[in-house]
Amino acid sequence: MSRSKTTYACNECGAASVRWLGKCPSCGAWNSLVETVAQAPAGGGKNRLGAAFAALAPASDAQALASIEAQDVARTPTGQAELDRALGGGIVAGGVVLMGGDPGIGKSTLLLQALDALQRAGVPSLYVTGEESGAQVALRARRLGLAGSQVAVLAEIQLEKIVATLAARQPAVAVIDSIQTIYSDQLTSAPGSVAQVRECAAHLTRWAKAQGCAIVLVGHVTKDGQLAGPRVLEHMVDTVLYFEGDTHSSFRLIRAIKNRFGAVNEIGVFAMTEKGLKGVSNPSAIFLSQHADPVPGSCVLVTLEGTRPLLVEVQALVDSGGPSPRRLSVGLERDRLAMLLAVLHRHAGVATGDQDVFVNAVGGVRISEPAADLAVMLAITSSLRGKALPKGFLAFGEVGLAGEVRPAPRGQERLKEAAKLGFCVAVVPKANAPKRKDKAFEGLTIHAVERVEEAMALARQLA
Repeated sequence: MSRSKTTYACNECGAASVRWLGKCPSCGAWNSLVETVAQAPAGGGKNRLGAAFAALAPASDAQALASIEAQDVARTPTGQAELDRALGGGIVAGGVVLMGGDPGIGKSTLLLQALDALQRAGVPSLYVTGEESGAQVALRARRLGLAGSQVAVLAEIQLEKIVATLAARQPAVAVIDSIQTIYSDQLTSAPGSVAQVRECAAHLTRWAKAQGCAIVLVGHVTKDGQLAGPRVLEHMVDTVLYFEGDTHSSFRLIRAIKNRFGAVNEIGVFAMTEKGLKGVSNPSAIFLSQHADPVPGSCVLVTLEGTRPLLVEVQALVDSGGPSPRRLSVGLERDRLAMLLAVLHRHAGVATGDQDVFVNAVGGVRISEPAADLAVMLAITSSLRGKALPKGFLAFGEVGLAGEVRPAPRGQERLKEAAKLGFCVAVVPKANAPKRKDKAFEGLTIHAVERVEEAMALARQLA
């Protein structure tokens, strides 16, 4: 009998190799190659390509884009307002959502709460668990105060049985926790391998589209914080959500990095309580420290997370360094910090070459937009000189290498949010300054600047 040919696939990137290697030649991951059975090619011989074309079905009729009627998708609220915000307004029938996050951060807790709210609203739901037993899920539901929940629970990891249950019960929303535990009998590889994850996710996605059932797939993450499994997994689904936060903190963030039915980079903010995750209606409060009096090295900025303006406090500490001064940032890019220090020295005359510089974004939030540049530079200068910025002070704006202060997108919305929360002094790029008086800015004194040196001189006057 002929022996089945085997190949080795990388669990991280999906690259294939004819022999086992300790290090993946494609992505560089160690001990990630697993053995799988190679599928035999369909047909053979010289006429294989011609036979393949001969077996093709008749061509489908293509339509002009203008003749296709566009319809708004119907959304079903999940009962969790912050989750709905990240999803773009609610869950969509036939949509497939992939949610990833660190172990123990609250993925299963949040989804169980959402399914219970949907079930109570008359939306049939199903919770498929491959990592826990039904008794463990019931115990979690009791801790969350959901003892009377009518959510259907299925403890199963075989794909064919899961699909049969979905076809029999016809739920409107189903959660698969997690996709790495599901396997199909049609493949010989182990659960969690690249082939199993890819094929099981593809089969569930096709079933969701055909039946109009919304499916949420829970995914594991690697030590780098990326979703485990092949990268194609993120391309298959409609929405990708990341659960972020420190397990030692009570606050959690859900960030949408892909959404075919809504905006990306939307975030939902939750607080972990004894009764599960609760949405935070005013997230700016958790990103601002409570100082009785202004302290040196602290500056507030208004950042945008999707469509939501958030006030975040940036803290800086400048201290005398040794022969090799350190530059450390938490929540901001370290390379951008080094660039801002160079601009600060060249154009504002603030030298930190022999100083240790530490920068931190309060609350564990990650700031990726360049509009935080001006606030970071003001915080560093404040710490270096030991002079606190005035109470109720904020700043935002991108800083270029030539020392210019560039405008930030949607500056008017940022200023309105700051005025609503009681801030009284703002340093902003000249292009973001309001052109006319508006009641929304009452009580907020706005200083427009064009250069870094102007902002630093203004901060010295106000301090």
